[in-house]
Amino acid sequence: MKRLWSLLAASVLLGALGQGPANAADQPNKIKVGILLPLTGTFAAVAETQKQGALLAVDVVNKRGGLNMPWGKVQVEGVVDDDEAKLDVGVRRYRYMMSEGVKGVGGQTWAPLAYALNAIVSKEPMPYFPVCVMAKEAFLKGKLADSTFAAAYSPWTVGYMAGQAAIKTLGKKKVFFLARSDSWGWDMEAGVKDAIKEYGGELVGRDEVSLGTGDFTTVLQKVKAAKPDVFIAAQFAADSVALLKQVSQMGLGKEMTIFNAFITNVVAKGLPPEALQGVYAMHYFYYDLSGFADKEVAKSAADFTALFQAKYGNPPDAYATIAYVAYSEMFRGFEAAKSFDAKAVSAALLANGGKFDSVKGPANWREDHSAVYKYAAWLVKGKGPGEQKNPWDLFSVVGAVGGDAVLPKLKELGY
Repeated sequence: MKRLWSLLAASVLLGALGQGPANAADQPNKIKVGILLPLTGTFAAVAETQKQGALLAVDVVNKRGGLNMPWGKVQVEGVVDDDEAKLDVGVRRYRYMMSEGVKGVGGQTWAPLAYALNAIVSKEPMPYFPVCVMAKEAFLKGKLADSTFAAAYSPWTVGYMAGQAAIKTLGKKKVFFLARSDSWGWDMEAGVKDAIKEYGGELVGRDEVSLGTGDFTTVLQKVKAAKPDVFIAAQFAADSVALLKQVSQMGLGKEMTIFNAFITNVVAKGLPPEALQGVYAMHYFYYDLSGFADKEVAKSAADFTALFQAKYGNPPDAYATIAYVAYSEMFRGFEAAKSFDAKAVSAALLANGGKFDSVKGPANWREDHSAVYKYAAWLVKGKGPGEQKNPWDLFSVVGAVGGDAVLPKLKELGY
């Protein structure tokens, strides 16, 4: 009998010893989150701003003591790595982050890698927040992982917004569109075409070039010959800088309106003022909304800009803001779920209609885990020589578009 009691006591002790570490693992006082971005290569300059936005969101949480979890405050560490905009490298480094015990991952500038990681997340749930413009296909029901939430939208929305702004706001009817030879360019072209159909424009020409194209001479001669009212281009990052410089050198802005569909301050800073002058674009977030009609959003943008500038010495760019919104929502999801479990975090984010406040105004998560913003993007116009009052005075804000209307219909995505 004595031996039996000894065995029972040992069993209870072992159980308690086993239970202690499990509880500690479930209730940590510090967690890691992954920040995986192409910090080298074509997208490096944009990725650097995304990293800044993500790390600022981490700072904000830690400066208020950490995440508010049921067992106490939890500090957050952002673990940064380079995906090099390569599928094999990105997948390998994502898996390494998982092995290191991260509680959530965000990142990507290159949409194909985001799509590949989303596929992994579908099978191995993890709170995943891509901070790029993901392919429209990624939002299809059955393809989007239950725990993937995209703080930006698809290229279709970018194209639709650009087409809408060019035709409805600027009154340009004849459109020439230059795509990129991948889902980014093709989805954007589809959005432009849908806007043309809806608002009464005409596609007078189109062409496409691959990522990394440096010489646009032949394409621009074709654009010139087509005599459009507006030339809308899908090019982004370094490609956009190369294109707009050549557009300026050929003097196309004197013959038609130039519209770079999606732009960032990084691109604008890479251009001489004469090449930026008069160029229209959609901007996910422009820091200077001082003249914008919605004063509440203008103040929110100004407060965020001051916070960002205090840390980095310059105003936030569009993709920095995407990352900041994404990681802020990841952290809100942890707190609302009172857990780091992917399923619980997803349910918490979608509760109450998915509503959340962002630095760019009110928003909500849709059924397809797209963020619906009151102001999805601002229509901006580039400032030229003599107009720029300081090194970051790059654009004037002409208008804004947003709401559910600029996103693909849920029905066509299978919902």
